[in-house]
Amino acid sequence: MAGAVVTGLGIASPNGLGTADYWAATRAGRSGIGPVTHFDPAQYPVRLAGEVKNFDATGHLSSRLLTQTDRMTQMALVAADWALADAGLKPGDLPPAEMGVITASASGGFQFGQSQLQNLWSQGGRYVSAYQSFAWFYAVNSGQISIRHNMRGASGVVVSEQAGGLDALAQSRRQLRGGMRLIISGAMDASICAWGWVAQMSSGRLSSGVEPDRAYLPFDENAAGHVPGEGGAILVVEDAESAAIRGAASYGELAGFASTLDPRTGDRDGSALRRAIDDAIIDAGVHPAEIDVVFADAAAVPCLDRAEAAAITAVFGAGGVPVVVPKTMTGRLYSGAAALDVATALLAIRDGVLPAAVNVRPAPQYDLDLVVDQPRHVPVRTALVVARGYGGFNSVAVVRGPSERRVHQEAVA
Repeated sequence: MAGAVVTGLGIASPNGLGTADYWAATRAGRSGIGPVTHFDPAQYPVRLAGEVKNFDATGHLSSRLLTQTDRMTQMALVAADWALADAGLKPGDLPPAEMGVITASASGGFQFGQSQLQNLWSQGGRYVSAYQSFAWFYAVNSGQISIRHNMRGASGVVVSEQAGGLDALAQSRRQLRGGMRLIISGAMDASICAWGWVAQMSSGRLSSGVEPDRAYLPFDENAAGHVPGEGGAILVVEDAESAAIRGAASYGELAGFASTLDPRTGDRDGSALRRAIDDAIIDAGVHPAEIDVVFADAAAVPCLDRAEAAAITAVFGAGGVPVVVPKTMTGRLYSGAAALDVATALLAIRDGVLPAAVNVRPAPQYDLDLVVDQPRHVPVRTALVVARGYGGFNSVAVVRGPSERRVHQEAVA
């Protein structure tokens, strides 16, 4: 069976706009977390965020699109353009019915929705944009990308909070197995506005820290919640044989996926997450010893960190695999976080570099080999990405380098 390979990346992140900028910042340990600037957060207990800097959609999108889209969708459209260019694809290169779009969203277009509610309250219904009918919607990124690039094949949206970025990629892989040649996938979220802020704080998991370098500390004794952020990654995912026919270079393969749901009482011992890790590894056809790095979910909530650490050590042993948390430089980007982790894993595989978590001092009770202080330069062939969504969603992906599929198949034969 042909595999699903990633041939293009488009990234919008708090610490870097575009793949090259993001990866350079991540390797250097440059954080994008800082005081909120999109609105005045003075009346709220949470005042830090990972905001995407210097993003100006006017240089990329028409005035018509700008008036009908939320910031989230504008970043998704631009990132999709970048990903297609990276993949060496232009509109018309493939039949429209053989290309689709599957993205994830955790919040929809909150900023656009807030502006229209303000118009309604202050000026009346006549001043509410007709575009509010879809600009807020979870599926709008998939819809706008498909329209922009005339992609008429299998499309959809996944809503499972931070796990959504992986779930969208899993759905893309399934559609490629069903006959699609190309899927634009991944996720982009952006809800740093007063209305979105209240919704995010309702989880009780946000950090109220006021110092950017001490606010988001997963697997640290001082962990007290996460810093929210905006952005994510859009990926071009292709059928491996189709990509090879057109001579496309590949970052790597989406080799395995699995998901589970926490019990009502919560996953206190990490057993539900462990099942997802085990199943993803089995789906990829690899052994735990072949996993070179784990990209952690990193909730920075002590009980959730304990459960995740327990799941990782149960599979790999205490300190048995390097664990990385690049989102300490971006904040948690909700559905965009896991898609960005997959993109980062592919870049780590390409360059043999494990980025270091910033500001974190690993607590010994977690028994994790957390990469901190300096990047670790080691061969990376296969990576495992963990994402956990609010509400009990657990998703895990295994990605491997472009040559690893052939090597693994030859070893099995």
